[in-house]
Amino acid sequence: EVNKLNQQLEEKNGEIQQMINQPPYEKEREILRLQKTLAEKEKAQATSDVLCRSLTDETHQLQRKLASTAEMCQHLAKCLEEKQRKEKRNSDDQIPTERSNQVFLQPPYNETSLQALICNLQDENRMLKQKVAHV
Repeated sequence: EVNKLNQQLEEKNGEIQQMINQPPYEKEREILRLQKTLAEKEKAQATSDVLCRSLTDETHQLQRKLASTAEMCQHLAKCLEEKQRKEKRNSDDQIPTERSNQVFLQPPYNETSLQALICNLQDENRMLKQKVAHV
């Protein structure tokens, strides 16, 4: 291991001696090449830093939007549950009345009222879907 390290050290010393013995213009050219390489690496690092900051900001923004959307969905679900409970209570209260009315009503009246109810429910469903879409 020591012999290997000594060999590498001698190789590096040889490279340094070669550079020292080079004419001045060769040294200048090497310095310029190294400066250019360094500048390119610094530019790439700066670009990378800007992209990382941008992605981090976008991630935080998307997390906030997602939290807000989830909160709104929970609110809408709660509102829908409350509305369904109210409708169920109302329909439970109306069931005896409706049943007694069904005995007296002819089938066309029942069908018409059912169609009106279906239309109302479809409209309400459409409005809820629109609300969820804008959420």
